[in-house]
Amino acid sequence: YGPYVLIDDPDAKKQKTASLFKTMSAETIDLETALRLLALPRVIGQDPESGVDITAQNGKFGPYLLKAKESRSLQSEDQIFDLDLAGALEIFAQPKYGGRRTAATPLKEFGEDPAAKTNVVAKSGQFGLYVTDGAINATVPKDEPLDELTPERAFELLAIRREKLGLEPGQPAPKASKAGRRSSAPARTVKKGGTRKKAE
Repeated sequence: YGPYVLIDDPDAKKQKTASLFKTMSAETIDLETALRLLALPRVIGQDPESGVDITAQNGKFGPYLLKAKESRSLQSEDQIFDLDLAGALEIFAQPKYGGRRTAATPLKEFGEDPAAKTNVVAKSGQFGLYVTDGAINATVPKDEPLDELTPERAFELLAIRREKLGLEPGQPAPKASKAGRRSSAPARTVKKGGTRKKAE
């Protein structure tokens, strides 16, 4: 599945390999990062209630956290190395998506939107972080962490979303049609070649 690193041990029955993150390059990756990849999954800490290890790792469907048999998706591969125990526990405190969904718990409150006159909060959804005024949702860019998100920026994201949808403040977004249109363009499969880089 693309570029990877490996420990070149001729005596090993099965060589240890690890795929590079999407943000990494085989030409620029250093030895320290390669060894960190090969050491995955990373133990973030222990759940204070059960004493079970919480680990961060990459999988077929993207980065995720694992606690015993319970898992949660991560927003980016960088969180595998950067997320601390407090952040992991906060993610596990949120409801897991699948089956019947429950309302997501607000992660941060921004006060009243001056345009919509409703309270704005940040939540974590199936596709990442977003802000909502109760009528519409606006995705928060992945390079904007929650702790740095200001009320002004949250209101701005909602205003941009309203403008894109052609809505007035407070007006709910139209519900998507169940019968989606099929694309006439043929699907293509692109094969990715693996690139080796030794971690000596």
